[in-house]
Amino acid sequence: MSLKGKAMGLRVWALAILVVVGAGFLVAAEEGPIKLGAVLPLADITGAQGSKAMQLAVDEINAAGGVLGRQLELIIVDDESKAEKGAAAIDKLATVDNVDVFIGGMSSGVHLGELPALKKYERVTVWIGAASSLVEQAVVGLDWYFHIHPWDYLQGASYVEGWAALQAEYPLIKIHKAFWAYEEGAFGTSSYQGSLVAFSNWENVGESFKSALLGGGDYRAVLRHAQEFDPDLFIWVGYAADALPIMEQAAEIGFTPPLFVGSPPGWPADFGTSPLADGVIAYGMWAPSIKDVSPVSQHFWDAYIAKYNEQPATYFAPLGYTNIYVVAEAIARAGTLDKEALITALEATNYASPLGETLTFTPSNLIQHQGFRNQKILQWQNGAQQVLWPFEYATALPAYPFTGP
Repeated sequence: MSLKGKAMGLRVWALAILVVVGAGFLVAAEEGPIKLGAVLPLADITGAQGSKAMQLAVDEINAAGGVLGRQLELIIVDDESKAEKGAAAIDKLATVDNVDVFIGGMSSGVHLGELPALKKYERVTVWIGAASSLVEQAVVGLDWYFHIHPWDYLQGASYVEGWAALQAEYPLIKIHKAFWAYEEGAFGTSSYQGSLVAFSNWENVGESFKSALLGGGDYRAVLRHAQEFDPDLFIWVGYAADALPIMEQAAEIGFTPPLFVGSPPGWPADFGTSPLADGVIAYGMWAPSIKDVSPVSQHFWDAYIAKYNEQPATYFAPLGYTNIYVVAEAIARAGTLDKEALITALEATNYASPLGETLTFTPSNLIQHQGFRNQKILQWQNGAQQVLWPFEYATALPAYPFTGP
C-alpha cells in the first residue's frame, strides 16, 4: 500500500475506533446528525471551493461510519461577502438549524460583523479565515474560539523570513522599495498596516483601491502611481475577482516591476491559463504542487477532482477540508458534544493537513487557540503554481525578473 493509502487508512481506522469507543462511554446514544454550521462567500472561489472541500470531508467521514455513531450534517449559508448577511447567517444556524459547532469563513470584514452573534451563542467555533488582527483583538478571552488561518502579523513575519531567505539564496533578487496596492476593507487595510511594521527596512508606499468583489475594478490610477514609484516589489492585496483585471490593466500601461506579487485568499480557477499569469508571485498556504511532497495533499487533490471534476485552485479548499476533519476528530476524542470536553479535545489537535503542515493550536500574541502561523511564497510558472519558499516545500527555482506577457 502507498504512503498515501496508509496515511488515509490510519485516519479512517482511528476515527472508526474512536466512534466505537466513544459510543461506549455515552449513557444513551443520541439520535440525529451532528450539525456543523458553515458561513462562506459562495460567489467567491474561496467560498465555492471551500464549501465543496468541506462536503468532501463530511462524505468521507460519514462513509467511514460517522462520529460517535452519528452522521455529520453540513449546513452552509452564503454570507455574500457582506457583514450583515454573515451575522444573519449565524443567527439562522443557531436558532433555526441548531448547529452544534460553527465553522467557516473567509473575509475579516464579514467576520467582524458576525462576532456579536457568535458571542451571543458562545458555541464552539473553529474558523479558517479572517486574518485581520482586528478580529484577533475582538476575540480575546473567548475559550471556545479556535482560529486556523495565520493572523496578518504572523503572515508578515513569515514573508520577512521568506524574502530574506530568497535574497540570500539568489543574490540577483534585491528588494529595497515596495509599493502596496490594497483593497480598502479590513482585510487589505490591516494587511498593509502590518506590512509597514514587518518591512520597516524597505521604503514602502501604499494606496487603497475598491475591490471588484465589492463593486470596484478600475486599478489604473493605483498602477500608474506604482509605476512612477518604480518599486523592486509591487504587491496587491485583494480578492480573486481582482486578479485578472489588475494584470490586464498593468499590461495595458506597460507596468512590469521585477517582482509582481498578488496576495488574494484565492485565485481564479483559470488564472494560470492566462499568459498574464506567468512569473506572478503569489502568497498562499498551499499550492497544488504540494501534492508531490505530501501524501495527505495528494489524497485530497485526487478525491476533490474525483468528486467535483475540477481542480482545487485556492488554499481555502484544503483549509475547508481541514476544518471538518479537525472538528470531527475532536468530537471523537471528546466522546461527547459537551462544550468543555470539546474545547479540551480541540486543544489536543495534531492533524497532518493537506496543506503540507501539521496543525496544532497554541497561543498567539492575544488569543489562546491559534493554528497555522506561516504562509508560503509561490510563483505561477507555465500555468502551474510552484513553491519557492520555504525551501523544504520548494518545487521550482524563482523566475526573475518579471517581464510581463
